[in-house]
Amino acid sequence: MEGKLDGKWKADGWSAPTRIGVIVPHADVGPEAEFGAMAGGEVSIHGGRVHFSAMRAGGVMDEKIAHQPVETFTAPPHLDEAVESLATSPLDAIGLAFTSSAYKHGPDGEAALIERLKPVLRGIPATTTCLAAAKAFKQLGTKRLALINPPWFDDALSKEGAGYFEKAGISVAHHGPCGLPSGQPHITPAGLYDWVAKVVKENDVDTVFVAGNGQRAVGIIDAVEKDFNVAMTSANQVLFWDTLSKCREKPVVTGYGRLFG
Repeated sequence: MEGKLDGKWKADGWSAPTRIGVIVPHADVGPEAEFGAMAGGEVSIHGGRVHFSAMRAGGVMDEKIAHQPVETFTAPPHLDEAVESLATSPLDAIGLAFTSSAYKHGPDGEAALIERLKPVLRGIPATTTCLAAAKAFKQLGTKRLALINPPWFDDALSKEGAGYFEKAGISVAHHGPCGLPSGQPHITPAGLYDWVAKVVKENDVDTVFVAGNGQRAVGIIDAVEKDFNVAMTSANQVLFWDTLSKCREKPVVTGYGRLFG
């Protein structure tokens, strides 16, 4: 990969020392936007898309997403084809940015998914949101986790999410959908901060995980950690962190949580 620019040249996109890919549901701009915010110009972000029937134009979501499309989202061939297409690019690592399907398949299913995709990855290392989250909780020494899911997850899906992390050895003290209106445009930093504050005050937790790659969250991480003395993580934050861990060049990330050291 090309190194950093000398003082003569302007950044042109190619000059970023690290390039990572991210696979997202077709109408979700959240992962790329949040990756770009955390990257600070040191990482270029390149997206691939897979159709997800619960998401409509403009970031509009079903009030509560149906479980069947969640369960089949990672089934071949569409995901495999999207990964194969993205992996033809000169990338350092790829992140798979979807949370709900992981809840359905569990840690073993997520590990099996990575194994299934290896033939189309061209040797590029890859990770998933929930595998990254479990790894992050272990690094942070999480004892009691608050799992805050998007408002478009129902209680049953939220319970499956708690089961995912309990199978991964994490104690989940609270889980439930966020109490904001359903739909990506309705998740704001102020609204989400207030909901996180409520959950932290009502539960004895040391770590918060705002799940769902479509749920805007990274902008409040620093404020939550400073105001409530807990570690805050989010779906795109942990995925970005773990994807970077697989790259040769690891830029310094500041202002987005204890996870980055």
